[in-house]
Parts: sequence; structure tokens; C-alpha cells
Amino acid sequence: MDSRGNFPCIANIISSIKFAKYYELTEDDYVVTILTDSMELYGSRLEELTLERGDYTEIDAHKDFQLLMDTSIENMIELTHYEKKRIHNLKYFTWIEQQGREMEELNRQWYEHETYWENIFSSASKIDELIMEFNSRVDGK
Repeated sequence: MDSRGNFPCIANIISSIKFAKYYELTEDDYVVTILTDSMELYGSRLEELTLERGDYTEIDAHKDFQLLMDTSIENMIELTHYEKKRIHNLKYFTWIEQQGREMEELNRQWYEHETYWENIFSSASKIDELIMEFNSRVDGK
């Protein structure tokens, strides 16, 4: 996609398309993904792009749709255990250095992944409340 749609959720959509094509899924299969950020966070970016490129037109939408339809399985690989671990360890910078979390937590995500993520998922209602609170602050409502 061009930089007009350079939002984190687009990567998740494209990854889902690639996943479905890679595993040769059909209309009988389902893929679920997450669209991470509220669009309200990107108002200034949309304004910048509109000033830079003009209004987003129906022609732009057709081009972007075609880009999605042309998404292929290039750059897809099935990872070995250690390749997965190497990718997991890329979180070090954002989790430890940027967010100040403990290395122990990052290690739990890898070594105790079932219980770690079950605990996160069991907190979904609290996380939803925090998201709603954040979105209302962003929306100004």
C-alpha cells in the first residue's frame, strides 16, 4: 500500500491475506486478526496526506483494493524454533528499553507462553475498559 494507508492495522490485514493464501484457505475457512489502533490517532497524518496528495478518491480506493488483491505469499516462510525465538527477541528494544518492562516478563512470554498468554486473555474485559477509556479521551467524548 502507499503511505496514504500506512497504519499498523494494514500490516495485520495484509498478513492475514498472505496467511490465507499460503495455507490455501477457502471460503469455508476463517481468519481472525486484530486492528490495533483507533483511527482517531491518525487525524493529523490523514490531514498531512490530504495536503500532500489531495483527497482520497474512488480511483485511489480501487488502486488500494487491487494492491490487496495482488498480495502474494512472497516473503513468507515457515519458521524453525530458533527463528521464532530470534523474532521474539526482537521485542527486547520495545519491551525492555522503551517500555521499561522486566526481562523476566519477556522470558515468561517465551518459556511460559501458555500461562502467560492465558493470564493476558483472562484480563480481556479490563483491557477492553482501558481501551474504551483511551478511545473516549482521544475522541474527546
